[in-house]
Amino acid sequence: MPHTATETPLKRDNARYDLAALRSEFPVLRREVHGKPLIYLDNAATSQTPQSVIDVFSDYYSRYNANIHRGLHTLADEATAAFEGTRQRVKGFLNAEDARQIIFTRGTTEAINLVAQSWGRTQLNPGDEVLISMLEHHSNIVPWQLLAAERGFTIKVIPVDERGALDMVAYRSLLSERTKLVAVNHVSNALGTINPVKEMATLAHQYGALILIDGAQAAPHQRVDVQDIDADFYAFSGHKVYGPTGVGVLYGKKALLDAMPPWQGGGEMIDTVSFDAGTTYADIPHKFEAGTPAIAEVIALGRALEWMEGVGVEAISAWEGVLLDHATQAVNQVDGLHILGTAPHKAGVLSFVVDGAHAQDIGLLIDQLGVAIRTGHHCAQPLLHHFGVEATCRASFAAYNTLDEVDTFVTALNRVIGMVR
Repeated sequence: MPHTATETPLKRDNARYDLAALRSEFPVLRREVHGKPLIYLDNAATSQTPQSVIDVFSDYYSRYNANIHRGLHTLADEATAAFEGTRQRVKGFLNAEDARQIIFTRGTTEAINLVAQSWGRTQLNPGDEVLISMLEHHSNIVPWQLLAAERGFTIKVIPVDERGALDMVAYRSLLSERTKLVAVNHVSNALGTINPVKEMATLAHQYGALILIDGAQAAPHQRVDVQDIDADFYAFSGHKVYGPTGVGVLYGKKALLDAMPPWQGGGEMIDTVSFDAGTTYADIPHKFEAGTPAIAEVIALGRALEWMEGVGVEAISAWEGVLLDHATQAVNQVDGLHILGTAPHKAGVLSFVVDGAHAQDIGLLIDQLGVAIRTGHHCAQPLLHHFGVEATCRASFAAYNTLDEVDTFVTALNRVIGMVR
């Protein structure tokens, strides 16, 4: 018997979680792949986009396409208002203290690099230590490796246990007066582990260290409160939160951002420029937003966050928990399948390997049945090597996925496994 879309009493504008209506807002979910209805389970890589977000682009380019901040004409005023409106919305979405703490970037990767190149280049020296975790995406590993090679500081790695949860005893033992920064993800993109970032921040601050949190996988799935966490820096990407690619956010504490030098030079980030008297820089946030930004993308990000808040972030989180629990129980019945990442606190990510079957083969064949999953190392090679594998299959869930889709995925998975063994 098919599962019903409203079997779980979640809230959307004080109504039940109307999954059918929600899905109707996503045009891509109506397409077929290889003659099969699309079942999109690659949301940890990129979530799909509702029509209201897509509409931003045609509206912007047909009605008020203009550069922002510097123009005095009507189109420039309208574009600036829409752009800065997103900054205000992100402030509310993260519960930041001040909209000036919101820096627009091209994504989480650029946000982390900004901190590394601005704060890190001026603050990290030989003898200092940066702690990162075994769970990190390459974008929170490589920038620190590049900078460490230049500046001479030491990187230390927080280990994980057999479930894929951070070893908090080891974390406490690694912290010392030499620790200057803890750089850790809020949610693992490869395993779905939810890290105790508030506790980690408290412990880091006891040693005078800062904490940078990669929130790319948390912002789509749970309420984020940077003040409650006491995060020094927090980053996330638009294309994970039902928005466009090419835009992201860096939140930072105001005192830190004020003290940090610019990373990139150009228009917008200056106060005055002179060959004789030197150059002075704009205040935050503009100090870190050199050049013409991705204006339509930023406005569309605001619309995506508005969409999430209209559905209810807590409702999305609860529904994804139902999906994850159902999928976990179902795949545990698949012969020879092993889940990587069984931490007690997880977001909607299911990563697994199958005895005698290569992840890439499974991914290619299951696509022929209309099911989109991710295979590979998920930009987390150190983590996968720790578990003794080169690649996993990863199914990841979003607000619009259904229990029927999960069942179809598991049926397709059983069929594919039978073909490749």
